[in-house]
Amino acid sequence: MAEARWKHILDHENLQRSSHVASVIGHNLYVFGGELVPREPRDEKVFSIDLDAAELSVITKKADSTPSPRVGSASTVLGDQLYVFSGRGGVAMKPIEQKGALWCYDPRTSAWLLINPSDIDAPFPVARSYHCMTTDKTDRIFVHAGCPESGRLSDLWSFSLSDQTWTRLTDAPAPERGGSSIAFSNNKVYRMNGFDGKTEQGGSIDVFDLAQNTWSTLNYSADGISGPEARSVSVLLSLSLKGKEMLLTLFGERDPSSLGHAGAGRMLGDIWLYDTAEEAWTKVETNSSTAPPSRGWFDADVVDESKVVITGGLSESNERLRDVWMLSFDGI
Repeated sequence: MAEARWKHILDHENLQRSSHVASVIGHNLYVFGGELVPREPRDEKVFSIDLDAAELSVITKKADSTPSPRVGSASTVLGDQLYVFSGRGGVAMKPIEQKGALWCYDPRTSAWLLINPSDIDAPFPVARSYHCMTTDKTDRIFVHAGCPESGRLSDLWSFSLSDQTWTRLTDAPAPERGGSSIAFSNNKVYRMNGFDGKTEQGGSIDVFDLAQNTWSTLNYSADGISGPEARSVSVLLSLSLKGKEMLLTLFGERDPSSLGHAGAGRMLGDIWLYDTAEEAWTKVETNSSTAPPSRGWFDADVVDESKVVITGGLSESNERLRDVWMLSFDGI
């Protein structure tokens, strides 16, 4: 059993939201998008949280172009810049179609830049929401699954920043899903969890081998004892703990609300580590006197390769949360 401790960083009314994105660059957490009222994007602002000083700033610099307000987007960091793809917004709350373009936010200039594919006639991933993203930390950004205008997806795409081209990779194993999570480790993309329209997914980690362009599946018992329960709208993160490559999943929605997106289902508050070499799960116990409430529809990222920061989301009482917490590991 692994042990960890929670540290409360701050609460702020500007951070009260769910279905947003949150990514770490250095020791700053950047938050964008999300909703306070169901199906109504809250704003188009970027919020920066200094994790050392526990201070929040609102980025107010004017830009020639900025992404429109949106919910259910996804983000990743590459080269000290934040990348965002699609999401849902506008009056009709449809997926935001920009023909394969990515928004790039540079905190050094506080400016957004729209990066278009170099070949406008080449295939690109369709607009979607509640998808997921990760990066190989060198050149490629990966986009997976989510909800287009109707139905759900199981596709996997990579975008090369060096030549600004999309490549469609092999689709992930069924079922198609939204609210899934991916992470990059050991030159592989790991995928788990999600919602297929009927039930939360669990009991397997799907692994994409970039060299072979193939998927394999690692099964486990999703009983909450030997492995994490099925869930959606959670996270999957890649950590390095004492030289070991680990994956972490935490929190998420276990059972959807009968009210759909207007309500809150049963939320989980557990934390699990997966040793990619031993292919084994360990449940994490926390020794903190206080801890964040259970939630789904939040976001989280990694700090210094070994810590995790989370913010916002939807509680089981159907309240949008406004907090920031840091998770650190002991004895690992």
